[in-house]
Amino acid sequence: MKLIKYFLIFATLLSAAAAHARVEVFSCEPEWASLITELGGDAVNVFSATSGKQDPHYIEARPSLIAKARRADLLVCTGAELESGWLPLLLKKSGNAKVQAGQPGHFMATDYVELLEKPERLDRSQGDVHAAGNPHIHTSARNIALVAKALHQRLLAIDGENSAIYNRAYEDFDQRWQMAMTRWEKQAEAIRQQSFAVDHKSWIYLARWLDIDMSVVLEPRPGIPPTSKHLAELIKVVEQKNISKIFYASYASPRAAQWLAEQTGTSALELPYTVSGNERAKDLFGLFDETLRLLTAP
Repeated sequence: MKLIKYFLIFATLLSAAAAHARVEVFSCEPEWASLITELGGDAVNVFSATSGKQDPHYIEARPSLIAKARRADLLVCTGAELESGWLPLLLKKSGNAKVQAGQPGHFMATDYVELLEKPERLDRSQGDVHAAGNPHIHTSARNIALVAKALHQRLLAIDGENSAIYNRAYEDFDQRWQMAMTRWEKQAEAIRQQSFAVDHKSWIYLARWLDIDMSVVLEPRPGIPPTSKHLAELIKVVEQKNISKIFYASYASPRAAQWLAEQTGTSALELPYTVSGNERAKDLFGLFDETLRLLTAP
């Protein structure tokens, strides 16, 4: 009888633990890790495969990442081929059916926004061009709001038992995010239609959202490092467009931007690009606070 009693107690404890188990989330990039943390609260356990100091294009599918993917209930990534160099291998090696393409546990953020810069044709002469369009959607706060709505629905679909937690978290996040967007857009009025130079085409969604010009790019083609000749040609462009700031991503080398800044008397500044890109960008709110601070600084 004692054995039966202990067995029943043990089974009850296991059942209770399972009922309160957190959803294991594998995030490809820190912006989505921050978002899912906002939307899931204590009901999720979040791991980010990359940091703000890493280029998400070039990551190795290490055994430690494969192990994390193997245990995930939900995979949240950018998509649009941003992770094409490592994510397919990671998914294959993980053997985790829950997070494969087409399953509820497989979430690509770019599926829920309008992608810009869709190429009419593809060839190697164009550089590192994504067939689906530019994947750097998270640089627009409006896109974050769209992804948040879709991700909230996905959490409800895979973990309906915690729907009350997710509904409260989403309502709270959305209210704070809408207020923050109003503040950021008002702050950006001071730089509307101004021109800035950037190291890579990572900022077109930011530029469209805030109505600024970031069409001067240090790379001659996406993913192709600028040559001395190309940078020399940009000197005149920087002067003609009255560019005062040259930005480079937190994971990128600053050398080209600093050289061009020295030649033109402008400023070369590092933008965090994503969460954890610098010490101020600790979460999504901090990321956009810092981005607007750098954009609008004298």
